[in-house]
Amino acid sequence: MELTAFLFATAVAHVGFAVFVTGHAYLTDQEAGNWPYITLALGLAGVAGYFFYDEWSESGRI
Repeated sequence: MELTAFLFATAVAHVGFAVFVTGHAYLTDQEAGNWPYITLALGLAGVAGYFFYDEWSESGRI
């Protein structure tokens, strides 16, 4: 695969993942926070972080 084709495919995939994260947050009435931006930069790692990251509150896990 040529470098330009690879970079284009990667960029399209990351944008698609970010749209998915934003859409999921909207449909489930959750706050997306910075996860769409992280997903744009890191791709699948951002999607995984969005789904598996738990914030801590003063009383423990949310």
